[in-house]
Amino acid sequence: MFLQAELAVHKKKIEEVENWIRTHTDPTTSKGGIIALLTGPSGCGKSATVQVLAEELGFRLQEWTNPSNFNSHIKSVNNSDASRFNGFLSTSQTGLFQEFLLRANKYNCLQMVGEQGPKDRKLILVEDFPNNFFRQPGSLHDILRRFVKTRRCPLVFIVSENLSGDSHSRLLFPKEIQEELSICNISFNPVAPTTMSKILLRIATLEAAKTGGRLCVPDKDTLDILCSGSSGDVRSAINSLQFSSLAGKLANTFNGAFLGRSKEKGPGEAEQCIGGKDVSLFLFRALGKILHFKSESPRKLKQHKLPPHLSEHQRHSLLIHPELVVERSHMSAEFFNLYLHQNYLDFFSTVEDVARASEYLSDADFFTGEWASRAVMAEYGSSVATRGLLHCNSAQAPVGFRPLHKPNWLIINKKHRENCQAAQSLFINFCLTPTILQVELLPYLAKLSNPMRNPAQIAFIQDVGQLANRRFPGRLNLEALTDKDPGTLDLDDEVEGDQAGALSPPREAGAELPASQPQPTTFEALMKEEDLLIEEYDSE
Repeated sequence: MFLQAELAVHKKKIEEVENWIRTHTDPTTSKGGIIALLTGPSGCGKSATVQVLAEELGFRLQEWTNPSNFNSHIKSVNNSDASRFNGFLSTSQTGLFQEFLLRANKYNCLQMVGEQGPKDRKLILVEDFPNNFFRQPGSLHDILRRFVKTRRCPLVFIVSENLSGDSHSRLLFPKEIQEELSICNISFNPVAPTTMSKILLRIATLEAAKTGGRLCVPDKDTLDILCSGSSGDVRSAINSLQFSSLAGKLANTFNGAFLGRSKEKGPGEAEQCIGGKDVSLFLFRALGKILHFKSESPRKLKQHKLPPHLSEHQRHSLLIHPELVVERSHMSAEFFNLYLHQNYLDFFSTVEDVARASEYLSDADFFTGEWASRAVMAEYGSSVATRGLLHCNSAQAPVGFRPLHKPNWLIINKKHRENCQAAQSLFINFCLTPTILQVELLPYLAKLSNPMRNPAQIAFIQDVGQLANRRFPGRLNLEALTDKDPGTLDLDDEVEGDQAGALSPPREAGAELPASQPQPTTFEALMKEEDLLIEEYDSE
């Protein structure tokens, strides 16, 4: 039996899960929902925390596991015999999951001979999901709606997230369902390197004492490399520790090469050695490594001083590789530059540094100006932008916590695409491109007294064809970037204006417009409202 002190999880996170379980011991008196969702990267202690707390609080843990495929058994059973099973063999995993969930919520556990613990205090744990839920998440939502109505046993879901953004929590449990069913979402972080180092040292010491010298305790350098290579995954770190602690010629040779290559790779790349995980970064953390960059101590600069005429460019050696940070963010170089451009001002203390940094960002944007060479020059542009910002921040004054925001460009680009779609639909009879419509035609029509009879066209002309009269237009409310946002963008945000036009076909007259645009009124409806008068004139 493990204790809370042996868990590689932050104490506040353990207390948060424990408080939720204690609150829902008696669901009839609890005010919140009866479902909890634990999310976080693999190996951060989600399942271990639930198991330890259930044991300490006196809960019987009933866990769901996906059953094996019954197709091979169905073929070997006659039709007459198969009917005796009431369709159990041919039931899908979704049906079996629903039956398990409803039965576990309705009946108490059986008390076997020799078992200790209560049989009425139960906690349902689901970590493995039927494959059909990923294709049709609505079926899971219907089952949960039926489950919530009974409100008897607490239900805990565990979903492992990928740092590159491939998470199933947003697919299976969108925000609408979490709000509807009052699902409590508790997010776990990767295990900190200091905590990981203490755990590995304790495990190595205990195992070395048990084996009588067959396993050796690694030194501090080896433990640091194992911690950095595990990327916060306890299981991966323990597996690497088991191999590195083996006593013998083969293991010693491997460990020597392992440490040698790690030191040769330089700062920030030791985790790519053999036995390490593929390290990915959330976008929030990737931006933090650039904007809150770390450098070596000034004492090491005495050996590499620049000439007097270049002394103003003297900088401390970086502890990160900017190109490696951009690569691990799993985001294109152009969009990473957009995030830097949006947030870099809050991290500079002098106007001169800001001016030089803006020049580097302009140079990086020039690299990707030509579409023919954009794919080749994107990485060079990202290198110029990141290293230019790092070099220009000469003061590097501590700024504390600064909130990060998504680029203003994304909001403006989305509005531009919606305007193009609306222009194509409302003014399709003019046979002009959306750009010419908005730049040349609509400003001219805005100067006329009553150029159109369609209210939607009039509203669109007033919105697009005229500039705002406000001298100081209001600032857009930017969307904040959280620490769990992955380094990927949706298609609507990532496609530029010219690409969006190629992907989205021209809309026909009367087609559905974006929600932000007024809907058009058909010509037939206008003719019914008012009769058209035609006056005849005699010419002399």
